[in-house]
Amino acid sequence: MDRREKDQFYLVREDVLSEAMTKTLEAKTLLETGKVKTVNQAVQSVDLSRSAFYKYRDGIFPFQTMVKEKIISIAIHLDDRSGSLSELLTVIATLGCNILTIHQTIPLQGRANVTMSVEIASAREDINGIIKELDRLEYVRKVNIIGTGA
Repeated sequence: MDRREKDQFYLVREDVLSEAMTKTLEAKTLLETGKVKTVNQAVQSVDLSRSAFYKYRDGIFPFQTMVKEKIISIAIHLDDRSGSLSELLTVIATLGCNILTIHQTIPLQGRANVTMSVEIASAREDINGIIKELDRLEYVRKVNIIGTGA
């Protein structure tokens, strides 16, 4: 395997990761937050072998750690309801995000697609938290991250 192949990254949903990989992430979080002081304490806390931890520790990262830019582009499928876009924008502002661009399609079949670029540098939540908050809104049908960048 050449260096180029080794340095490729993939975005993978958590439920398809192996148990050892998710436990490695948990152990790394314990170490980074200072809840434990040693690798041995971290792996014991999550019931993981030290060898599995060392195997995966440099190869698996939470999504928000890999996103160095603080701008994300998101696509949202929104019900065509009076005030839904306004409420969505209010929620985004309440989360501490800054909307840089926004585009809404003409509603068809009761739905509109909204695409926006959002600066998240001052957000109260990480990327996953922001997406979960938006997904909880009753008029939001789907939220997807479509890109990151500066």
